Amino acid sequence: MKVILLGTAAGGGFPQWNCACAACTSGSPPRTQDSVAFSADGRGWHLLNASPDIRAQILATPALRAGPGPRETPLRTVLLTDAELDHTLGLLMLREAADLTVHAPAAALHALTDHFPARPVIDEYHGWNWLPTTETTLDGLHVTSFPVSDKQPKYARSSPRPGPWVVAYRIHDPSTGGTLVYAPCLHTWPPGFDTFTEGASLVLLDGTFYRGTEFTTTTTADPAAQQAMGHVPITETLPRLAPRPGTTRWAYTHLNNTNPVVDPTGPEHAAVVGAGAEMPPDGTEFIL
Repeated sequence: MKVILLGTAAGGGFPQWNCACAACTSGSPPRTQDSVAFSADGRGWHLLNASPDIRAQILATPALRAGPGPRETPLRTVLLTDAELDHTLGLLMLREAADLTVHAPAAALHALTDHFPARPVIDEYHGWNWLPTTETTLDGLHVTSFPVSDKQPKYARSSPRPGPWVVAYRIHDPSTGGTLVYAPCLHTWPPGFDTFTEGASLVLLDGTFYRGTEFTTTTTADPAAQQAMGHVPITETLPRLAPRPGTTRWAYTHLNNTNPVVDPTGPEHAAVVGAGAEMPPDGTEFIL
C-alpha cells in the first residue's frame, strides 16, 4: 500500500492567513490542510478527507494528476472522518469528477445534506455515491472505522442527529500485511483505541495542539475555545506511544498554526521526536 500525506495542518493551514502568532511569523516550513491519499497499486487512489487545498495538493502530487485520458482521473473514493469544513470543502472542488464514492459517518452525511448542502450541490453536477461508513474493501484493501467522538461541526451543532459524528479509519493491505490508522480528530483517547491501533504499521494521530493551554498562551482566544474544538493535546497522547509489537511508526498530523511543534528547531518538536514519534511534512510518502 502506498500512502501520501497531501497536507498535515489543521483548519486554515500553516501559516494561517489571519494570524500573527509566534509560530505563524517564525518562517517555519508551511503546511496545507490535512488530507491523505492511499493506493493498493499506484493507479487507483483514495482520499482520507478532502481539504480546501485539495486542488493544489493534487497538482503537487504527480500520482494524482489527470490522465491518460483527457478527463480521466485516478481518484476513486473519499473517506471522511467527519463533516468539518476543513475536511469537506474540497468535495466542492472535486465536483466535476464523474464517478466518486464518498464514505462518511451517517451523521456527517446528514450535515452535508441539510446544514452545509454540499451533497445536493454536487449531485447537480454528477451523481456520486454517498454511503454511510461501514466495513468495506477498496481495491483489495480492507477498511474499517472506529467511532472516536460525537463532536458536531459548528454549523450543525443544533442538529439532533445521533452520532457518532467523528471516526478514525484503519486500512489494511492483506498482500503486504501493512496497515494504516488515520485518526486526525481525537477528543480523548477513547476506550478500545489501543486495540484499534494494535499491529498497525503507521498511525497518524491528532496533533492539533501540543498542550491544553495553547490558545491562552499564543492568542487572545477564550480559554474554553480550545477545549470546544475537540482535540486532545499531544502532551496527553505522547506518553501512550510506548513501543508495541507490530507498530513501527507513530506520526502526528493535523497540526494547528499555534502548535509549537511546527518549528523543527523548537524544544516541543524535539520532545515529540525524542519520544519516538514524527511530524512529517506535506508530501511525505510511505510504503506499507
